[in-house]
Amino acid sequence: MSAPVRFAVVGTGWRTRFMLRLAAMAPEALEPVAVVGRTPSRARDAVREARVDASPHTAHLDDRLAVDGLDHALSLRPDFVVAAVPWEASPGVIRDVVAAGVPVLAETPPAPDLDGLRALWDAVGASGLVQVAEQYTRMPGHAARIALLERGVIGAPHTVELSSTHLYHAVSLMRTMLGAGDASRVTGATVTARTFTAPMVDPLTPAGWTGSGEPEPRTTTIATLDFGDGRMGLYDFVDNQWWNPYLHRRIVIRGSHGEIADDAVLRLTPDGPVGSRLEHRRTGHDLNFEGNALWHSSFDGEVVYRNAWHASRMSEDDLAVAQILLDTGRWARGEGPEPYPLAQGLWDHALGLAIVESARTRADVVVADQPWG
Repeated sequence: MSAPVRFAVVGTGWRTRFMLRLAAMAPEALEPVAVVGRTPSRARDAVREARVDASPHTAHLDDRLAVDGLDHALSLRPDFVVAAVPWEASPGVIRDVVAAGVPVLAETPPAPDLDGLRALWDAVGASGLVQVAEQYTRMPGHAARIALLERGVIGAPHTVELSSTHLYHAVSLMRTMLGAGDASRVTGATVTARTFTAPMVDPLTPAGWTGSGEPEPRTTTIATLDFGDGRMGLYDFVDNQWWNPYLHRRIVIRGSHGEIADDAVLRLTPDGPVGSRLEHRRTGHDLNFEGNALWHSSFDGEVVYRNAWHASRMSEDDLAVAQILLDTGRWARGEGPEPYPLAQGLWDHALGLAIVESARTRADVVVADQPWG
């Protein structure tokens, strides 16, 4: 294996702690070299609080991570810098790192509003140094579905219905899947959105279980995104859907020759209609002693996704974030393709903003002819 990818992080919030925790779980692949905060004490707190007790390597994080300013972090020659700061601060950090000639991985979204997205592109778009940390396409289930689309299993995809995650993350999945692996083919759209409020139980939040089983008003946002050429996304998101244990996560991808619904696949073959499933090999249940992990996903007996991090026992969202960190490091070293170019991240957020605006005004919003297009 090549040397671990080296990265510095600007920011001291939960995203920074998330990435440090992953680095502690997979030190052979990910090496954080610096954390930059408003003050050294905030950076030290981020390092200390990110410790993972189950990892024998975690204790060394405190010793090896620098916590001074950006200039010092850059002097340590990281492969790239992660901009993990609030939306309004992100463009300034990105510009500073690009000015130093160092690759950047911008957390989502890379700027707060449409004017900010345009200004950021004007400032750094031509540099080729900025990627976006959009991890959802690298989650195992979605990565396996994208692999099927790239193989043409259901023909040319034209519709993605998603009820799972919100705004720019959902748009990212729609665009990538409709582009069958080349999201740059799917750009602007006409967006039509509405909201509906109804009582729902919602007892789990990021802060933990509330202990309440009483229904509370929760808003559902429904939107259609017309990408043109017959390609359409249907967005369905409920407040706090990530956490609510009483809501399903669902995805349907429809193509010219079949349909993928979650893990079920129907498609036309020379022998007529055929049904198959994505199968996920998970260990650690019953009398299996290989440890609790996802190893791979297969379709019709062929592996279409392989978990390179199974020994770490990461969750599926952890796997996706770890993979985009690794892919960014390989790209920065000239060892791999761009993981998620800035232009794609700008489209995602611009269309996410259009969903919010259309729901507010109850009118269509057209997103097209942007400078990054």
